Amino acid sequence: MKTVFIADNHPITRKGIVCMLKNNKKFAIVGKAVNAEDLYTSLRDNTPDILVMEIDIPKINGINALRNIKTEFPKMRVLIFSTHPEEIYALRAIKSGAAGYVPKTASAKTFIKAMKQIAKGGIFLNEELTSTFTSRNVAQSNAISRYKKLSSREIEVLNLLSSGKRNKDIANALDINEKTVSTYKTRLLKKLKVDNLADLIHQSRLFQFG
Repeated sequence: MKTVFIADNHPITRKGIVCMLKNNKKFAIVGKAVNAEDLYTSLRDNTPDILVMEIDIPKINGINALRNIKTEFPKMRVLIFSTHPEEIYALRAIKSGAAGYVPKTASAKTFIKAMKQIAKGGIFLNEELTSTFTSRNVAQSNAISRYKKLSSREIEVLNLLSSGKRNKDIANALDINEKTVSTYKTRLLKKLKVDNLADLIHQSRLFQFG
């Protein structure tokens, strides 16, 4: 039996994960956390086999925290269960140390499949992600290549921009100053080969949800 820890600040999500796993004898939930402080304290006290984690829980530095978690707890496997679209975050999460990525729009069947795959030592990515990449045309494939070259912080800034956040909001959310946000926007325009913010946001949304 694999021990499981849940890190998510949404009560309904935590309860949902418990419901999905409670009748499965392969897993035993050993704890829950609603923010980064609770998470690290609990992991240090009793490291589980699998951590099911939302990348946007309070007081945690987004997907970059994965690297720190995997450095401190190298044997623990991490499943990202997130509101963010796979097309933007999944591959980067895997590169940062996650063993799998499941969006919260997925079915319970997919979630359980991911948990079983990870428990066996495998890596899980939804089949839909693969088909999404392979079905793109050449232009879209080039766009994907450009996105894959973005840093984790650039992706965070892009995601906030596409959600309609202002520079000040982004600076507060990422604990950086507004001038740094402007620098990231300039880099994004150059890397994604667009001329203005409107086109940047438009392309980002097409890529995420198209």
